[in-house]
Amino acid sequence: MFQMFKEWFWLERFWLPPTIKWSDLEDHDGLVFVKPSHLCMTIPYAFVLIIIRHFFEKFIASPLAKTIGIKEEVRKKIIPNTVLENFFKHSTRKPSQTDIYGLAKKCNLTERQVERWFRSRRNQDRPCRMKKFQEACWRFTFYLMITIAGIAFLYDKPWVYDLWEVWNGYPRQPLLPSQYWYYILEMSFYWSLLFSLGSDIKRKDFLAHVIHHLAAVSLMSFSWCANYIRSGTLVMILHDAADIWLESAKMFSYAGWKQTCNILFFIFSIVFFISRLIIFPFWILYFTLILPLQYLEPFFSCIFLNLQLMVLQILNLYWGYFILKMLKRCIFTKNIQDVRSDDEDEYEEEEVEEEKEEKEEATEGKETDGLKNGLGANRHLIPNGQHGC
Repeated sequence: MFQMFKEWFWLERFWLPPTIKWSDLEDHDGLVFVKPSHLCMTIPYAFVLIIIRHFFEKFIASPLAKTIGIKEEVRKKIIPNTVLENFFKHSTRKPSQTDIYGLAKKCNLTERQVERWFRSRRNQDRPCRMKKFQEACWRFTFYLMITIAGIAFLYDKPWVYDLWEVWNGYPRQPLLPSQYWYYILEMSFYWSLLFSLGSDIKRKDFLAHVIHHLAAVSLMSFSWCANYIRSGTLVMILHDAADIWLESAKMFSYAGWKQTCNILFFIFSIVFFISRLIIFPFWILYFTLILPLQYLEPFFSCIFLNLQLMVLQILNLYWGYFILKMLKRCIFTKNIQDVRSDDEDEYEEEEVEEEKEEKEEATEGKETDGLKNGLGANRHLIPNGQHGC
């Protein structure tokens, strides 16, 4: 059964243009061609990147964060309460006023104490700035290095300057060592992001990130197997170029360097709109979707490749919408905030409210102590018969 499925899956009419066979892509005369088996190395390399990331965040990102003013946050410990903890985990993180009243009666606490317990408990799960900085710093470093490597690999390639070269000789296009490592490292990175989604900070666009990473891995895997390497490298470098500026803007945002963050975000916006909403759809998609129809008979892998590229473009439009919202917020409020992080903003608002309450309680405590001390020092001023009041 498996052998039958394998033979059906790798049918030449699915993957290659008419008249082309897999035997035409076998290594010969020192020329090496892509093989699906090459992709098996992306999984172990992904785990290697996860290990490198761990040490990078610990020994490079953390000291850098401290250098630019990000401190380790000390979370206030909450008093353990089994009843409230069970309600928090199994019912809701935000109880209604009716729930608070019932829980207060059940635990012999005041309603205010119950509200404060839930607020503190939610803040226990709030991602700290240090962790957010570490994640952004790792992604910035990788995107910067892979973009520099991509430029070094592609600057002298003819298909960068003449896109018809993308199809010249297809699919009998040999694999270059630089293309191999560029593809394998990029794909391994996206696998590592997928594997670490469970431990990374969750944002409102978590599902979009999952779809994006899966689409990226699927697109790179498919383009590799069908030998669309030349167009694939162009797509990768276009998308990586914008991500550098986004991650650097996040790093300075977490550090509180708002002016620097704003400048970097505006640069990111310009690069994003030019690379992903102008060059990619009107240049890359044109030469993968329209141009082949003039020279090649349509076949399945070419159609499927363009469907995946269009899914990628829909995601670009989706994120473009968020970028416009952030630009609008910046123009009218003079402050850039990641609109995808509303949950984090809520955590921060709750923490501010909690700190405010603590200060009020401390003030009330001092006033009460002062009143008691004042009365103790001036008991002779109290009229006779009123000492017991």
